Parts: sequence; C-alpha cells; structure tokens
Amino acid sequence: QVQLVESGGGLVQPGGSLRLSCAASASIFRFYAMGWFRQAPGKQRELVAGITSAGTTNYADSVKGRFTISRDNAKNTVYLQMNSLKPEDTAVYYCNAARATSNYWGQGTQVTVSS
Repeated sequence: QVQLVESGGGLVQPGGSLRLSCAASASIFRFYAMGWFRQAPGKQRELVAGITSAGTTNYADSVKGRFTISRDNAKNTVYLQMNSLKPEDTAVYYCNAARATSNYWGQGTQVTVSS
C-alpha cells in the first residue's frame, strides 16, 4: 500500500508560480511511475505531467514550457513546479503512483489562479 500526501496548493495571481509536493509513504517509491493530474469543476480529470521510475518525463501540451515535474527518490517525493500560471490552470491537483496493476491517488490539493 502506498499513501500519497500532496501539499503546496493555494491562491496565486496570473503569471505567478507554485510548487506542489507529493510525499509517498513507501520506500519502494523509486520503482513507481509518478504523475500529476488535475480536475477542474465540470471537467474530467486529466494528466498534467508524468515521470517514470527512470526519470523520463511527459507533459500535457497545455503546460509544456511552464510546468516541470521532478522526483527525489531519497525523499520519496515528487514535485510539480508551475510557472506562468493561468486562470485555466485552476483545478484540484492529484498525485498518482502507478506500477504494473497498482494505482494510488492522493487526496488532492486546490490550486486557484485568480487576480
């Protein structure tokens, strides 16, 4: 069982930055692919960024060049650095850990981009 705890959300003005963190409970974290998803009101949950256990990253087109995903296996933590935030980035952001048939979610953290 892997438990995920997100932090770092909040209210930020357009053009601002936030860094989300997701701390995992399991020491086998380094074997999991990690991802950040988001869900805005009335919309489906969507993948924002992912990083494999080997460190390969992928991003949604809407965040390329603005968001950066990274992981620190020594701290069992994955990060999402979000720059140049836009109002359309407003959503609940969820951390995900996946490996083979195992799939785990955090509780989510709210990100609101508004002036």
